[in-house]
Amino acid sequence: MVRTGVKTLGDKIVLRGIEFYGYHGLHGEEKRLGGRYSVDVEIFCDLSRAGRSDNVGDTIDYGSVCRLVFEIASTKRFNLLEGLAEAVANAILGRFPVEEVVVRVEKVQPPVGVLLRCAAVEIRRKKPVQT
Repeated sequence: MVRTGVKTLGDKIVLRGIEFYGYHGLHGEEKRLGGRYSVDVEIFCDLSRAGRSDNVGDTIDYGSVCRLVFEIASTKRFNLLEGLAEAVANAILGRFPVEEVVVRVEKVQPPVGVLLRCAAVEIRRKKPVQT
């Protein structure tokens, strides 16, 4: 049983497969021709209030998170998947009432000279403790 005021750190919102075409990478051809990317996001937050109220105002609007990811990925350029993942994580932590976020960025069929389905990075970031 969940008691009011008790944080439920196991709660999370999971977004899989936010897909877009982007112009990220180290090489000129990647930046010029672009490629397919996919982002997964796990948002750790207390969902008990939303579960009790069944009101969207008591949770994080995952459509807004998806639009934020797409905006970052389509308006900024990154050399590394790590840079894109970090920008997404920081933006989510700064804009939404979340405790922690996991961001996975996949580059679909990267040009590495062999057949590779994807290359990916996954980062986990927590909101800084405020003093």
